[in-house]
Amino acid sequence: MLDKVWLLPAIMLASFLAILFFGKRSPGKGHAIGIAAVGVCCALALVTAGEWVTRDTGHDEVTALSDVDSACSPAVAKLGAGEGHSDGSGEHAMAADGTLGVAAPAAPSAEGGEGEHFTRPVVRCVSWWHSGDTNITVGTQVDGIVVMMLVVVTLISLLVHIFSTDYVHGDRRYTHYFAFLSLFTASMLFFVMSQSTIQMIVGWELVGVCSFVLIGHWWEEKPNSDAAMKAFLTNRVGDIGLLVGMTVLFWASGKTFSIMDINIAATRGAISQTAMTVVSLSLLAAVMSKSGQFILHTWLPDAMAGPTPVSALIHAATMVVAGIFMVARLYPVFFEGLSIAGGSINMLALVGSVTAVLGALLAFVQKDIKKVLAYSTVSQLGFMVAALGVGAWTAAMFHLFTHAVFKGCLFLCARSLSHACHHSFNMVDDMGGLRKVMPKTFWAFVISAASLAGIFPLAGFWSKDEILAGTGGVNSGVGSYQIVLVALIIGAVCTAGYMTRAIWYVFFGEYRGHGEPHESGPRITIPLMILATLAVVAGFVNLPEKIFVELPSWLSLRFEHAVEPVGLYFPNESTDFTHAAFNPALAGTALALALLSAALVWSFYTGRLKALQGLAGRNKAAGLGKRILENKYYLDWLYTDIIVGFVKGPLAGAANWVNQHVIDAVVNGAGSNAAKAGEFVYHRIDQNVVDGAVNGAGIAAGATGGGLSKMQTGKVQQYGVLMFAGAAILTGILVAVLTT
Repeated sequence: MLDKVWLLPAIMLASFLAILFFGKRSPGKGHAIGIAAVGVCCALALVTAGEWVTRDTGHDEVTALSDVDSACSPAVAKLGAGEGHSDGSGEHAMAADGTLGVAAPAAPSAEGGEGEHFTRPVVRCVSWWHSGDTNITVGTQVDGIVVMMLVVVTLISLLVHIFSTDYVHGDRRYTHYFAFLSLFTASMLFFVMSQSTIQMIVGWELVGVCSFVLIGHWWEEKPNSDAAMKAFLTNRVGDIGLLVGMTVLFWASGKTFSIMDINIAATRGAISQTAMTVVSLSLLAAVMSKSGQFILHTWLPDAMAGPTPVSALIHAATMVVAGIFMVARLYPVFFEGLSIAGGSINMLALVGSVTAVLGALLAFVQKDIKKVLAYSTVSQLGFMVAALGVGAWTAAMFHLFTHAVFKGCLFLCARSLSHACHHSFNMVDDMGGLRKVMPKTFWAFVISAASLAGIFPLAGFWSKDEILAGTGGVNSGVGSYQIVLVALIIGAVCTAGYMTRAIWYVFFGEYRGHGEPHESGPRITIPLMILATLAVVAGFVNLPEKIFVELPSWLSLRFEHAVEPVGLYFPNESTDFTHAAFNPALAGTALALALLSAALVWSFYTGRLKALQGLAGRNKAAGLGKRILENKYYLDWLYTDIIVGFVKGPLAGAANWVNQHVIDAVVNGAGSNAAKAGEFVYHRIDQNVVDGAVNGAGIAAGATGGGLSKMQTGKVQQYGVLMFAGAAILTGILVAVLTT
C-alpha cells in the first residue's frame, strides 16, 4: 500500500462524485456511499501504517533512497549517477556539475555500532508538465508523518460521517452535506501526501474551499454565511504569503518543486540564508491564517456557526492542522531560515506562545460551549507552532495526534449536549446537571477535557509534557527558550481552568434549560466512546525511554521511531537537532499547577471563594480585563468597523461614484450615441434613400408595364407591324455601324 496511497483521495473523490450525482436516489440519500468510502480508506490507512512500522530502515543514504523514483527527485538521480560526493566534513556536498548532491553528513554511531537509521520514504510520481528545465510532477511522498496523518484523517472522518447521519437527519441539503464531507476528506488526504509544492498548494486551496462550503452549509442564515465568508477571506490573506513563499522557494532551491529536493537543499546549505528567512516568514503568514494563530485566528471561533460534526473535522483532523503539517513537511527550511538551533526566540516560537496564552484566556468568558472548544483549539495550535519553533518537531506531531482524538470527542460531545438541550449550545443559560441523565456523554467529555488539560496519565499529558521539555532548546540545554516555556505553562494552567468551568456549567448544579434532556442514541454515543478510549491510551505510543524506571525498547518512543524522518531531508545531529529527555520535575510542576488551577476554578463556581465573587465589578483592572476578553481583544471590532467599514464606506462609495459617473456615463453615452445614429440611419438613409430608390423602381416598373400592356391587343397584324419596324430599325443601325 505504501506506493498506492493515492487510492485514498481517489476513493473519496469518487465518493464525492457518486453522492453528488446519484446520492438522492441511493437508499441512504448519500450517507451510505460516504461511510463505505471513508471506511475503506480508514482500513487501507491502517494497513499502510502496519506496513510502515514493520518496514526495514536503512543505515546509509543509498539504501534509504532505494524507494524514491529518480524522476521525482533530481538530487536522488544525481546520487544514483555517482555525481554527489562528500568530503567527510559533514558539510554540503556539490555535484560535479555544480548542482546539489545528496551526500549525507557523517552519522554518529548508536549502541551496537549499527549507526543512525535512515527513514526510507516511498516517493512515486508522474510528470504532469515539462518545459525546459522545469518539470512539474504529481505524486506521493510517504513517510512516517504522512502515515500518521492518513490514519488520523480517515479515522476522524469515519466517526464524523457516522455521527452526522443523526445530526443532519432530515436536512434539506442532506446529500450535499455528505458529498462535501467526502471532498473535504479527499482534499486533506491529497494535501498531506503531496510530493511537490505545486500539489501542496492545490490541496491547501481545496481544503479551504471545502471548509467554506461546509461552514456556510446553512447559508440562508446570515451568521452562517458571514462566518463562511470571514473564514474564506481571512485565509486568502494568508494565501498571499503562501504563494510568495513557494515562488521564492522554487527559484532559491534551483527551480525545483520537489519537496524532498527542497528539504535536502535546505539541510545541506544549498539555499541562501536570506532566501530561507524570506520563505519562512512568508509561509508563516499562511500558517497563521490556516491554523488560527494570533491575529489571524478570528475566523476560527466564528466558524462554529457551521454544523458541529464539520467543526469536529476542521478542528481535529483537517483544515486547522494543515498549517502545522506544512511547517513539519518543510521543516528544514524553517529550521535554518529562522535559526532555531541554539536560539532563544524566533517568530515561529513567538507567534505560537502568544497564541497559546491569548487563545486560552478568551475561552474563560465564553457562554457557547463550541466557542470554548474553538478558542481551546486556537490555544493548542499555538502549542504545536511553539513546539516547532523551539525544535521539538516530534512533540508537535505527537500533540497533533493526541489533540485530534480528544478534541474530536469534545466537539461531538457538544453536539450530543445540544441535542439534549433543544439545540442550544449555551452552557451558562441552557445546561447544568446533565451528568445524571447523560452519563455516557458526561464521561466522554470529562475524560477528553482532562486529556486536553494534560492530566496524568491521559494522552494529552504525555504530548504536552514533551512540548514543555522541548522548550529547553536545541543543543543548548534547558532554559534556552525560557520565555516560551513560561508562556506554555501559563497556557496549560489556563486550559485546566476553562475546561473545569465548562464541566461545572454543563454537568453540575441544576438544569437551567427547558424540557427533559436525555442521553443521545448509539450513532452519537458510540463515536464518543471510541474517541474517549483513544484519549486515554493514545499517549502510550510515545512514552519516554525512562519515566521512573527504564522502559523496554518495544514500549518506549514507538511514535518517534515510526514518524520522525531521521536524516536525509530532516535536521539531524549534524545540524544540532537533538531531543529533550523526560523531565519529571517539569512534568510534575506543570501537572500540579494544572490541578491547582482546576481546584481554584471549581471553588470559585461552587461559591467557596466568595472574596473573588464580583471582582470585575469592584476592581477597575479586573473589570477592564474582563471587557477586553469579552470583546475578544477588539479584533472583531477592528475587522468589522475598521477594515470592513473602510471597504463598505469610503472605498465602496468611491467605487459607486466611479460606477455612476464614469462607467455608467461611458455606457450611457455610448448607448445614446448609438440611438442617435440609428435614428439618423432610419430617417435619412433608410426612409429617404433606400426606401426612395425602392419605391422609385417600383413606380417605374409599374409605368413601364402599364405602357406595354396597352400594346398587347391580341391582333396578329399589329404584332407583325411591330416586328417589321423593329427589324428595320435594327438593320439601319447595323448598316450605319459597318459603313463608318
